[in-house]
Amino acid sequence: MSVADVGDAGAVRGAGVSGDDGVANEPPKRRGRRPAGEDTRGAILTAARSQFAEKGYDATTLRGIARVAGVDARLVHHYFTSREELFVAAMNLPDVPQRLVGRILDGPPEQLGERLVRQFFGLWDAAPDRRQTIAGLISVATSGSDGATMFRHFLTDAVLRRLAAACELDDPELRASLVASQMMGAAMLRYSLGIEPLASADTEDLVALIGPTVQRYLTG
Repeated sequence: MSVADVGDAGAVRGAGVSGDDGVANEPPKRRGRRPAGEDTRGAILTAARSQFAEKGYDATTLRGIARVAGVDARLVHHYFTSREELFVAAMNLPDVPQRLVGRILDGPPEQLGERLVRQFFGLWDAAPDRRQTIAGLISVATSGSDGATMFRHFLTDAVLRRLAAACELDDPELRASLVASQMMGAAMLRYSLGIEPLASADTEDLVALIGPTVQRYLTG
């Protein structure tokens, strides 16, 4: 999978009308904001991908995305109720980061690493097509493209730094990057490269084996 640009379906089509001099008149150029009847959702997603990649998750706003897409900010809210929902749609993710973080935090602090590993792998193992999705995301994340920047922001800003901040840990950015290295390495071997026996290991086995390392990165 790659994070592809969505084409503008609103281009003006059709033949021009000949004037008195026999020369075809050009169709009038569109001015102002994009009408709602055109591919508004696609334009919003395209703008969101560019803004998330350029500014990062935390600095991107729905109003800024609307401005880049050439639509009224209310139209963005019509299609997407929140920035997180828009980010999930733009990256084709299976869940909203806030809910994911909430589930990881819900429990004893000493089991935080286990819950993180369980949620991460359980999320992608829930359906066969999700394995293909994360394999594509990993491919994008290592490509040096805008999609790579977006996926890094998803892991660090939207999930791992929130976890570290919620737990009031020292040096949260370093801890978040260490967890990201552990999770992305395991995910690449499991989903993208299909290295056995990791590729077919049970989720709970991964929780038991990787969870303590993640716990040490977070709280050790």
